[in-house]
Amino acid sequence: MLKLTAQNLAKRFGPRRVFENISFTLELGQSIAIVGPNGSGKSTLLRLIIGFSIPSKGKVIFSENGKPLDFDNYRKKLALVSPYLAMYSSLTARENLRFLAKVNGDLISNIEIETALARVGLEGRGDDFVSAYSSGMLQRLKYAAAIIKRPEIFLLDEPTSNLDESGEKIIVDLINQHRKKSIIIIATNEKEEYSLAESVCQLGG
Repeated sequence: MLKLTAQNLAKRFGPRRVFENISFTLELGQSIAIVGPNGSGKSTLLRLIIGFSIPSKGKVIFSENGKPLDFDNYRKKLALVSPYLAMYSSLTARENLRFLAKVNGDLISNIEIETALARVGLEGRGDDFVSAYSSGMLQRLKYAAAIIKRPEIFLLDEPTSNLDESGEKIIVDLINQHRKKSIIIIATNEKEEYSLAESVCQLGG
């Protein structure tokens, strides 16, 4: 059983305290929403969990069947979706997905690509250059890149950002489909997104 444990996490930038004493434990099938106003450290906390940043205090532990996982092993189990995650505008959607899978050490078939695109409402748009995508289409493409990894841990920063009503429904349905078999962490300041997780971690008071 995969487990994620955050122990007394704190982060400072120089004299500025972002947050402190953040602790929680999640197993497969569990989810948490990290909530708080802008600047409260939601994205920073996600970066600590992923390993992109080092906590000022505390630690993040990934374990499987009671045995700690090193960075290379748990990185392959993670997928991040964020408004700030870059895609390559000079490539097609299909080329982006294939390249990102290759970076992760995976080879994917055309069928896997088409299936992922269809799941996020981009069926038939795989050969379009990403430079021609709207902001909502780009956000959904990021979800396609995430699900191709078949991750056990989803980290979602502002999960419905840039999406219209139909796009929001697609993504909410996708998140709900993965809730029972994944660890899901959602960073948001939107109350409508709280219901996508079963517990809440409040930042910024």
